[in-house]
Amino acid sequence: MENTTIVETHSLTKRYGSGVLAVNSVDMSVRRGEVYGFLGPNGAGKTTTLRMLVGLIRPTSGTATVAGHAPGSPAGLKRIGALIESPGFYPYLSGRENLRVVADMASVSQKRVDEVLDIVELASRAGRKFGTYSTGMKQRLGVAAALLKDPDLLILDEPTNGLDPQGMAEMRKLIKDIGQGDRTVLLSSHLLGEVEAICDRVGVISNGHLVKESTVQELLGEEGVLVRAQPADKAQELLTKMFGPEAISRQNGAIHLKVKPENSIEINRRLTDVGIGVSELRPFERSLEEVFFQLTGEKQGS
Repeated sequence: MENTTIVETHSLTKRYGSGVLAVNSVDMSVRRGEVYGFLGPNGAGKTTTLRMLVGLIRPTSGTATVAGHAPGSPAGLKRIGALIESPGFYPYLSGRENLRVVADMASVSQKRVDEVLDIVELASRAGRKFGTYSTGMKQRLGVAAALLKDPDLLILDEPTNGLDPQGMAEMRKLIKDIGQGDRTVLLSSHLLGEVEAICDRVGVISNGHLVKESTVQELLGEEGVLVRAQPADKAQELLTKMFGPEAISRQNGAIHLKVKPENSIEINRRLTDVGIGVSELRPFERSLEEVFFQLTGEKQGS
């Protein structure tokens, strides 16, 4: 397990008081060298889970192994960098001075400060006071602090929160660059496009429960063909005979077929040969948004 996974949880649970079940028996497995997206709506239990993984709070029950050690152990923390919730720095110190303070506390060489400033592209603005930084610059400095120990595992909690579109794009590129090679990135987010764009695998959490864990491609499912034709019932009957009932479904007035798009020519020919009018015939892929709402039971647009 140590050779293939860097985070492993079993029935990890956090209950506050007698009524609030924030995290409900989560079984999570993060593999070494991947960018793992921890996806869920606000309030789903993402931050509480991450806080347990780094030892900021204790679980009510269950176990976790992080970087080969129990959460919060000094040996494990040496191999972890984390930015959970908003970065906290001294507002009247410069970005560089803040990182020097963090480096001293973490027993890290001061040479590392300029290295991480270069990584997050803040070197030219490192002399400015932290209190004058934009939200995006503050987030970048938080990532820089998390990178000071050159960690095996980088944990980022909603790193694009509060950023404008340009800042979000820059942060996503930074995370992709950081996630190259052997380093593992565990990224929490409620943004579907963010996870789809930069993550290798994803865990979907809803109401404290991990409802799905897979690669992004497995989550999106197989490609297929969408057909709109009249009469629809007659078209569905014919296509069911062609491909079997397990390959066909009706959604929003259209017929979805789990077949390769190259079957489209034959589908069109067979339908028109028996007098069925085809108004639309095209390849389709499920969006992560569709999958997410299906898994969590939430309504689109809510």
